[in-house]
Amino acid sequence: MLTKKKKLSKKTIKEDKLVTFYYKAYGYFDENKSRILLYGGALVILVLAIFYYYRAKSEDNVKAGVELAKAIDLYDSGSFLESIEGRASDNTVGLKQIVADYGSTENGETAKIYLANAYSMLGKSDEAFKYYEEYDGDIPIFNAAALAGQASYYASQNNPDKAANLYEKASTVSKVNVLNSDYLLQAGINYLKAGDASQAKETFDKIKKNYPGTEAYRQVDKYLAEAQMG
Repeated sequence: MLTKKKKLSKKTIKEDKLVTFYYKAYGYFDENKSRILLYGGALVILVLAIFYYYRAKSEDNVKAGVELAKAIDLYDSGSFLESIEGRASDNTVGLKQIVADYGSTENGETAKIYLANAYSMLGKSDEAFKYYEEYDGDIPIFNAAALAGQASYYASQNNPDKAANLYEKASTVSKVNVLNSDYLLQAGINYLKAGDASQAKETFDKIKKNYPGTEAYRQVDKYLAEAQMG
């Protein structure tokens, strides 16, 4: 004799689903435990590798900072060649070696700017350009300096259009950079040299509007007049 089918409660259904899921999960683990443990172990190794990588990088950044401070002392004193190559008499490591050893750290990236500047001061524009172009740090003032350094190189290579674009880009990296007006002035001058009087005028107008009291502001009128004539 057939009996009336008992209606299952929501709780019973829920518990049934939970039991079913448990056994399915257990069965999957039992069948695939070797792979799970293998990949789990690989994940742990990866996490540890990342941890030790960043710790080592942090330690390298500190070392680079110590060496960089001594090299900057030479740079600031005008001893540009010694700042590049180092000074054996007091074990000062040069900027070139700091970049070679710690170039991927933030202080190593900063060393690239000082190294490029030092080469530039010695008239070695190709070497300077190389390190300006390689800079990949996170400090806005040095990002701008790297762009301006590249712009200066292109200006010296009779490529004023490229120079102007890079100088203008340098002026937009940070709103608080005191060199922004100078970058804009150089951008405008190079736009003039490239024959783009309209863009030059627009650039000079930015200086007139936004940077009163600066040296660039005091110089801009003569270039603005030339742009207006063009």
